[in-house]
Amino acid sequence: MLALQLERILRRIERARLAYNAHQIISLVAVSKYQNADSIRALYECGQRAFGENKVQDLRLKAQILDDVPLEWHFIGKLQENKINALLALKPSLIHSVDSLKTAQAIQKRLQTLLGEAKVRALLQINAADEKSKSGVSVESAKEVYDEILQTCPNLIMEGVMCIGANSPNRTEVEQSFQKTSDIFHSLQDKGAKILSMGMSGDFEIAIAYGANLVRIGSKLFEGH
Repeated sequence: MLALQLERILRRIERARLAYNAHQIISLVAVSKYQNADSIRALYECGQRAFGENKVQDLRLKAQILDDVPLEWHFIGKLQENKINALLALKPSLIHSVDSLKTAQAIQKRLQTLLGEAKVRALLQINAADEKSKSGVSVESAKEVYDEILQTCPNLIMEGVMCIGANSPNRTEVEQSFQKTSDIFHSLQDKGAKILSMGMSGDFEIAIAYGANLVRIGSKLFEGH
């Protein structure tokens, strides 16, 4: 069942990729926040390697249980300041959700004081639809904040940007949120941005049409599991 669902999702990603650009390479992060360790292990056995969690305590628990499996863990949730130490100790492959300069500088401080010269890969989260329910920097301030992080947080390896598509039944609004994020991403490529993380179970094909090269999919992968 999981193998079939993974295959279906990969086929849909491939179709969307080819429609956008045959040279584009797209990574899939399986969002495992509602899944137990057995489901994650089963999907790993189907060939999936990258998994995303949005709570530090869940990531820690699952990483401990699955310690024997070489998983690539991504942190995709809102990072509270009092959880930064615990997250960094887990050495995530990528933090998608640096949602402010304040958060970036708090991570920088911990990296310097706790772990010497440790570094962590990260993305700047953009609130592209300007929704009060979502974290992230505004479209207008994104470039400035990204620059400021580059200048003041040498231990954060900034690799690009992330957004969550507009929470709207109106496809045009969803497209606009992806377009704005894509424009910011392209304007930051000369500063080392190479990851455009956007698109989830309900809108990943639209995101790929706007240049996403990393998609985060959960419910569509694990349905019925």
